[in-house]
This record gives sequence, structure tokens and C-alpha cells, in this order.
Amino acid sequence: MADGGDTLAFLDVGTGGGARRIAVRVRDGSGPPVVWLGGFRSDMGATKATAVDAWAAEAGRRFVRFDYTGHGQSGGAFADCTISTWLADAEAVIAAHAPKRPVLIGSSMGGWIACLAARNRLAAGAGPAAGLVLIAPALDFTEDLMWAQFPQSVRDTLERDGVWLRQSAYAPEPDPVTMRLIEDGRANRLLTGPLDLGCPVHILQGMRDPDVPHPHAFKLLDRLPAEGTVLTLIADGDHRLSRPEDIARLVAAVAEMR
Repeated sequence: MADGGDTLAFLDVGTGGGARRIAVRVRDGSGPPVVWLGGFRSDMGATKATAVDAWAAEAGRRFVRFDYTGHGQSGGAFADCTISTWLADAEAVIAAHAPKRPVLIGSSMGGWIACLAARNRLAAGAGPAAGLVLIAPALDFTEDLMWAQFPQSVRDTLERDGVWLRQSAYAPEPDPVTMRLIEDGRANRLLTGPLDLGCPVHILQGMRDPDVPHPHAFKLLDRLPAEGTVLTLIADGDHRLSRPEDIARLVAAVAEMR
């Protein structure tokens, strides 16, 4: 049992050679269930995730958070994973713990995963999400923010070796960026045309974000329906948006989704 009453459990995802165990924490409560979708190499113990958990405990809302394959307490190797792997993880967790009208919070890469999951719900006839709150959403980042920005030497390394080790500002060890990740990302792009997710969307974006620059949020804004879409720009906000005032904006945006 974790602090405050959320329960650690494990969910089996995939079959055969693709089977893995996903670590999940579920806090019971009422209202549309809130699901946390973390970022690239982040985990469910991150500052914003635990802050939303504290809000959920006080508000009596059901809250679900989990670690993708290769992240945190979940099994699997990070370098073996792609956007499709992590999307399958998210969809399995949502189906098991938040199947009806979930509120999806997506941070950075999690914003891309949240939009893919919401789109797929509609396509499968599962009904729309109750709403999305996206923090510095990194849709299509493997193409727009990685491949398109890489110098030719890095592209050559990826095409020759299949992997490039990128120094990280958030961890002591480098991020293994694989060619499989890049290629799979191309199959999951969302910013190439209109994107109607069938629910309200609130984007929180810092204007001092070096990882997902704020013009990238404008691309998403241009593709979403105007109705029900809100963009909050934080002029002095960075990528993390983990300061107390940023957390307050996040919680307020989530609380509005019902």
C-alpha cells in the first residue's frame, strides 16, 4: 500500500514474446477516472503525478497512474520499446482501470499517447474521453523534434547502428534513441491533418521550454476543433512545469473535466 491509500498492482500486457508486466497505482474514488500518462523516461513517482494524486485523494476522485514498459517499476527494456509499445500499455491500463469517460493527463510524450488513445477510443466505438489535459504535449516528437532536428552525423549513426545515445538533461545516463523508435513514430503521427478527439482539450505550455518549444503547441492547436479547446501559455514556464503555481494550474484544469 502506498502513502495515502493508492494500491500498487501489476497488469500483464501483450502475449508471447511481447508480454510484459506494467506497474500501476490506483486510487479509488468517484467521478470520471483521471489517468496520468507520463513522459519519455519519466515514471509515476514524478512531481506532477504525485501532486495530482494528492489532489485526487482530497477531492475523492479515482486516479490511475502507471509506468510504461522500460520505465520505473515496470518490466522490459526501454531501448526495445516504441510509441506503439507505450500506447498499448496505456490502452491496457485504461481498459482495466478507467474504461468509462476517462480524463487523460498527458505530460510531454504522454500528450501524444493521450491523443492517440483518445482517437482510438472513438474509432473503436468506446466513446469519447471526458477530457484531455496536455502538458507541453510532444506529439510527433520523434519526427519533428528529433529526426528533423538531428544533424546528418546523428542520422547516419542511427541508420548504421540502429541506436544513438543522446545525453539527457534529466538523468545521468544517456537516452537510447533507436531507429525503430523513429520509424514507429512515423506510423503514429497526428499533426499531419485535422484531429478531432471528441472531447475538451486543455493545453498547458511553457514559453521557455527548450524540449518542446511553444510553437509546437500551436501546431496541435491548429489541428484541434476550436470548440472546447484551451491553450494556456506560461511565459516563464519551462518543460517540467512543476513549480507550485504550475501545479495549481494543472490541478485546476483537471478539476474542470467532468
